[in-house]
Amino acid sequence: MPHSVDLPAAPALIRSLARPRGPHAPVVIGITGPVGAGKSYLAALLSRCVISTDHYLPDYDRVPEQERDLPERADLARLHADLRRLKRGLPAAIPQWSFHTHSRVGESPIHPAELIVVEGLHALHETHASALDLRVYVDAPSDVRWSRWEHLERTGVRGWGVDVARAFFHGVAEPTFGQRAAAYAASANVHVINGR
Repeated sequence: MPHSVDLPAAPALIRSLARPRGPHAPVVIGITGPVGAGKSYLAALLSRCVISTDHYLPDYDRVPEQERDLPERADLARLHADLRRLKRGLPAAIPQWSFHTHSRVGESPIHPAELIVVEGLHALHETHASALDLRVYVDAPSDVRWSRWEHLERTGVRGWGVDVARAFFHGVAEPTFGQRAAAYAASANVHVINGR
């Protein structure tokens, strides 16, 4: 049975479960959940070594809109290779993807840490499941999650605009993640509720 916890208590529980497998052996934590659930926020509380699956998204101009969030369109094989490097204690060059250009804009080095966190829509996908030591599923009500994204648009963080983001949220992001949500939740060791 997975552990269930609210967000404030989650970091302590996750750290207690993320035991190193040996000296100098990093622990890789995968955090998934639907858009706006709080994955990035929780990841930042856990480690300085955080990889977002957003950076492995395809260039949007090369993919039909309905396929942009599909894991088959993301470069998850590269994510797996990057996680394996980090688990061996080696730095990795992580691709950088821009929400303003909707494309990859370069690479950035990341160095391993005791806890390595990969967070994003498909952080628990089977492509790289063998690299994960602990699996976390974060959830929040749909209206709460949309209000978080809407705030990012109103403050210019994402640069999509509210109307475009709303259409993508309801027409692409929600149904695409929904197809895999049950499987991801079933594979998780920890379920986090972030309803505020």
